[in-house]
Amino acid sequence: MKAVYVEDSYSVVVKDIEKPEIKPDEVLIKVKVAGICGSDIHTYKGLHPFRKPPVIIGHEVAGEIVQVGEAVTKFKVGDRVTVEPQVGCGKCEYCLRGEVNYCADRKAPGVGGWYGTMAEYFAAPEVTVFKLPDDMSYEQGVLVEPFAVGVHAVRKAGIQVGDKVAVLGAGPIGLLAMAAAKAAGATTILVTDVMDYALESAGRMGATHTLNITNKQEWMDEAKALVGGEFDKVLIAAGVPNIIDQSLRLLRRGGRMVTIAMFHGNQTFDIHNLQNQEKEIVGCMTYTREDTITAIDLLGAGAVNEEVLVTHKLPYEQAAEGFRLVDKKEDSSLKVLVTF
Repeated sequence: MKAVYVEDSYSVVVKDIEKPEIKPDEVLIKVKVAGICGSDIHTYKGLHPFRKPPVIIGHEVAGEIVQVGEAVTKFKVGDRVTVEPQVGCGKCEYCLRGEVNYCADRKAPGVGGWYGTMAEYFAAPEVTVFKLPDDMSYEQGVLVEPFAVGVHAVRKAGIQVGDKVAVLGAGPIGLLAMAAAKAAGATTILVTDVMDYALESAGRMGATHTLNITNKQEWMDEAKALVGGEFDKVLIAAGVPNIIDQSLRLLRRGGRMVTIAMFHGNQTFDIHNLQNQEKEIVGCMTYTREDTITAIDLLGAGAVNEEVLVTHKLPYEQAAEGFRLVDKKEDSSLKVLVTF
């Protein structure tokens, strides 16, 4: 089969490899669509903490089951599915509580012997597989995983009806987090970025306010003026220097920020602004099964305008171009999909 490799930093190639053989508890999925995620770009740049080149890249997927293992009971050949791409040990206290994302032995595609999703076929344990609604396209189905990230972040933030929310970063994850915040009841949502086209897309997807922060040192005051006060919650979807301290300046007393982005290097902030005003900084790691189910339901209900979010669909032979588009933000790219 054909598979897309990040061969080395900034090097994407297509290779011929053996089709994976499934275990008794696995299904084999004929991949229709795979997505390029921001974390895939970290691998592409050689910066990812655990997914290192050379690797079959990808963890977002939608496709059709073509083979089931003998122990599989919930799926059959022909089912249209997506995957929650993480598996825990199943025995630790976190797994037993349904918190697979906390498991110290959590496995993910592109790590160890588990191939990534950007290939003609992808093997996945039955416990990670979810059926797509009959009226959901593969292009929508491949958004389940990144949307689950946004759903989980909104849960961690405790966003509720009437909240004022700032989303920092208008890449695909930021836009999906924004959509999840809107679905949770946030009535005022400001999105920041340095790209006007991304902010325009945020507006089309439901942001009430947008702000280009290019070359603005005191953009936090402008952001608060736009919405008439401080924010209840801040979702950080851009891992840039000083963003923790800037987020603290956006928050009301007792407000909460959630870090979604991958960070490189240290962040510094004013501890007095955190402690004296009882603000909170909350970490966020992937999602739970509950988040994935909610993401499917919300996508089916039209919570995400995928026609705005998905800007490019390329055949797998052009995967290298797709990675370049996302990395360089060329051609007004947001979500780039690779098709098989």
